[in-house]
Order: sequence, then structure tokens, then C-alpha cells
Amino acid sequence: MYEKYYGFRERPFQLTPNHNWFYASKLHKRALAYLQYGLSQGEGFIVITGDVGTGKTTIANQLLSQLNQDEIIAKQIVTSKLEPDDLIRMIASCFNLVVTDHSKASYLDAIYSYLKRLHAQHRRALLLVDEAQNLPLASIEELRMLSNFQLNGKPLLQSFLLGQNELNAIVQAPDMEQFRQRIIASSNLSAFQLEDTKAYIQYRLQQAGGDLQLLQNGCYELIQQHSRGIPRKINTVMDRILLFGYLEECAAINVDHVSTVLEEISQEIANQAPATAHSATSSVSALTSQDARKELSVMLDSELEQKIKMAKELDALLKRQQHLLSSRDEKDS
Repeated sequence: MYEKYYGFRERPFQLTPNHNWFYASKLHKRALAYLQYGLSQGEGFIVITGDVGTGKTTIANQLLSQLNQDEIIAKQIVTSKLEPDDLIRMIASCFNLVVTDHSKASYLDAIYSYLKRLHAQHRRALLLVDEAQNLPLASIEELRMLSNFQLNGKPLLQSFLLGQNELNAIVQAPDMEQFRQRIIASSNLSAFQLEDTKAYIQYRLQQAGGDLQLLQNGCYELIQQHSRGIPRKINTVMDRILLFGYLEECAAINVDHVSTVLEEISQEIANQAPATAHSATSSVSALTSQDARKELSVMLDSELEQKIKMAKELDALLKRQQHLLSSRDEKDS
């Protein structure tokens, strides 16, 4: 919508990771260097962690774009809470392996045979496991066992684990010592500082063909405070700011414009929470009211049954008394 107004070739702050838009901050350069170092070693595990939105997947995509497909067959999986057997099946599937007997042994055999074929072709396999913090300990241990696949002393499969900060605690668990010994490098991505946030925004503007002077200097500090330097949040805020600028026909963005947008976003968030709470309260109230009606209905039904029962018993008693009186009258006569 605002692309033509500001002269962009495309939207500069899309949320979808794109290796062509990779901004190499100091920390991102280090993480990428660790991944590249891991590739050169051809063995062990590389672990990259960081908060949500700090760019782990972007780094993985950047690495994949640089690989020589004639040497390395790389596959990336995004994990949920996969148990070991399910993880093995997913790995077989991502390498397009066909297994007729769906036992774990058959899947492992298929993976091993495939890795040996790659080795014979002077190629090797690389597995990138994204959102690895979702894996149970037993599944991470299964990855370690797969790293034992070797031929002539050379590992056949290498794995990189990308995950949120919870992955650090998982790896540090007491029973993960053998896995830790296989980690050849690790890195943690933290949020941008103010200088990086400014450089990141200007880099994105430049990549899209925009004006680097579009934002006044004071704007960056406000964006930094709101986003806390997390790239994904910066993208979201900047997208809204550019939309505001287009709708208000702002040739340049100043501090007041940014403050207005951030205030709107804060109000939206503030209004959503009470609405959600009210909705939940209403649901609970409705449920409580419904339960109360059901309970009252049961009570009334029970009382009605008791009254009907008493009426029947009274009617039977009256009939017996009437029968006795009739019998006495017949005897007296």
C-alpha cells in the first residue's frame, strides 16, 4: 500500500524470513560464523539460541543459501514436541526416504543406507532442527545417537540445533553430558542495541530502494524502547509507521508521528486485554448461570417426583379407607 508512495521496490519490513534481507549485526555475524565453522568440521553439533524474533531462522536460511548442493544435502525441520520415534520418521521424510515396513528399525536402516550412498558420492547430509527447545530430552538423545552413524571413521550426519533460550536449560540437564560433549560451538542471539536498531532499519530501507533520511534521528530511540531491539518487533512497528505516514501523507517521519503510532499500538493492546477478560468472564458467567439452571431444574424435578409419589400414596390410602368403610356398611346391613 505504501510502497509506491515512498518509492520502495517491495515492503522493507516483512515478517517472513528472507536470506536476501539478512542484516549481519555483530552477534548475527558471530552466529553465522559458528555455523560455517561447524560445516567445515563436518561433525558434532552447533547450538544457536535466542529470544523469539531475534533472527535464528533468518541465520539458518542464510546458511542454506550459501551451501554447495553438490557437496552438502541440507534439510530443515521445525519441531513440535516430537517423541523419538516420530522424530526419526520426520527425518526420514524430510530426506524423501520411502520405508515400507514402518518399524523404527526400518526407518533407521533407511537413513543409514541413504547416508552411506551420499558418502559414496562424496557428499554428506546436514540437518537443521528449528524450534529445538520443543524436543523432549529423549528426542535430543536420539539425535546424538544418529550422529554415531559413521563410515571409515567419518560422521555421516551433522545436526545444527536452533532454539529459544529454554534450549540452554535442556542441554545443561545432568543426563545430557554425552550430548554436550558433541557440541563443537554454541552462540546466543540477544536483542539489538540502539546503534544496531538504527543500522538495521536503514539497511532495510536501503534494500527496498527507499530514502535513508526518511526517519528523523529521534525516532530510532522510541522504536528501540518499544521493540526492545527485537528484529521481528522492529519490523512490525516500522510497517505500522510507514502505513501511518502514507495515510497521513507524511513525506518524512518525525518523532510525533512515531509517538502517535506507538500510542495507537499500546491502546490496541490495552483494549484487547479487557475484552478478552470480559469475554472470559462472560463465558464463565454464562457457564455458571447454565449450571445453576440445570441444578435448579434437577431440584424441581426431584421435588415434583416426590410430590407425585406422595399424591399417589395418599390416593391409594384413601381408596383403602373407602374400601374398608364400604365393607363395614355391608356387614352392618
